[in-house]
Amino acid sequence: MAVAGVKEHIRMAFAPTSSGSALSRRTTTDYRAMSIATTLFFMWGFLTCMNDILIPHLKAIFSLSIAESALIQTAFFGSYFLFAIPAGKLVEYRGYKYTMVTGLAVAAVGALLFIPAARMASYPLFLGALVILAAGITALQVSANPFVASVGPEETASSRLNLSQAFNSFGTFIAPWVGRYTILAGVTTVAAATLAAYTPDQVAQYRAHQASTVTVPYLVIAGILVLLAVLLYMVRLDSKEHVTVDMRPIAGFGASIWNKAWLWLGAIGIFVYVGAEVSIGSFLINYFALPNIGNLTEAAAASYVSYYWGGAMVGRFIGSAILQKVRTGTLLGIFSLVAFVLVLLSVFTSGHVAMYTILCVGLFNSIMFPSIFTLGLAGLGELTSKGSSLMVQAIVGGAVIPYVYGRFADHVGYQKAFLIPAACYIYIAIYGFATLRRRIHTDPLAGLQIDPV
Repeated sequence: MAVAGVKEHIRMAFAPTSSGSALSRRTTTDYRAMSIATTLFFMWGFLTCMNDILIPHLKAIFSLSIAESALIQTAFFGSYFLFAIPAGKLVEYRGYKYTMVTGLAVAAVGALLFIPAARMASYPLFLGALVILAAGITALQVSANPFVASVGPEETASSRLNLSQAFNSFGTFIAPWVGRYTILAGVTTVAAATLAAYTPDQVAQYRAHQASTVTVPYLVIAGILVLLAVLLYMVRLDSKEHVTVDMRPIAGFGASIWNKAWLWLGAIGIFVYVGAEVSIGSFLINYFALPNIGNLTEAAAASYVSYYWGGAMVGRFIGSAILQKVRTGTLLGIFSLVAFVLVLLSVFTSGHVAMYTILCVGLFNSIMFPSIFTLGLAGLGELTSKGSSLMVQAIVGGAVIPYVYGRFADHVGYQKAFLIPAACYIYIAIYGFATLRRRIHTDPLAGLQIDPV
């Protein structure tokens, strides 16, 4: 995503610490460290969007309700809420590099746990594996953004961050394709009536066989994560690169932040945005499989999910250019209203119209996270880091709203349940336009955060 106003935040983050070193003195970029860190951005985008493949796959295997299948996102994004503060503590005490190595190791353990989960055909174990995997990714989120900015000159930090974030978007784009040709390609669907006639042992064997399609992909993922951890551990860093800033969500809250209404409204915006984006992406495969929408197989539908995330990737470049001419609140309001209309069109139409309108929502999602983040932090001054912490914590919307969507969809179906993300976009539009009446005396700061998906 585009990073607006990052220069000042970097200056604040790189101010000399008690050790007396300052990152702004760097004159060259450590390309070894940069290349590894950029790969990390790709990996967490990739792993996040693999959940969109797991949801329909595990739903079919374990005969889950829609709400039960949404627990995959609840487990994953709930880890942001649970582990961001411990990860920030680790950054504070051991530095960026150690935190990233630890995060990679933890994520690798989570990926490996997919193997016993598949062999035991245990949905709770899959959820546990996702919690651990996401805990590792959370550590990467907390540490990798400032780390990328720290491995080269301050004046090119924004360029490095944008490059890394582009790879994050690329990871979200190709994950559905990889999932289609690995996990979903080996699926053999059994009719519900046939499955009901199976004995308990036959059901267990069937589920274990179907779940086994995840073992090789996640074994490979675990190997890549371990390799990256080893490579990063072997990179020798200048002492200046161990300077850290407190990036913990909810770090150092004091009374001063509680009366910042625009910040809290922005945090709600982040909550509903992430929830809406994840809710749509999570259930597109099942949605496109409906006879009145696409009547596609899961494998065929998976390729269309890439267009949803690919639209967000393209939109970030287009939106970045538009924001040079248009106020952030205006563009946020317009994009949110367009997303709202597109969702409504998908809800009240069918066939290709319903398919392509919901896919186009990804394009208009593109600028929402950075725009809400920027507007929420505008004018906070010395409270910016605390405000940033709150905004990151609001990512937990990705754990809550998809589950709410699932509960609703269990009663009214996938299509009508999209009214929930539609309502989220209305709030974002109101927030965007409302900020146009604000009067602030400082430029908005976007910080070092990126869209978690």
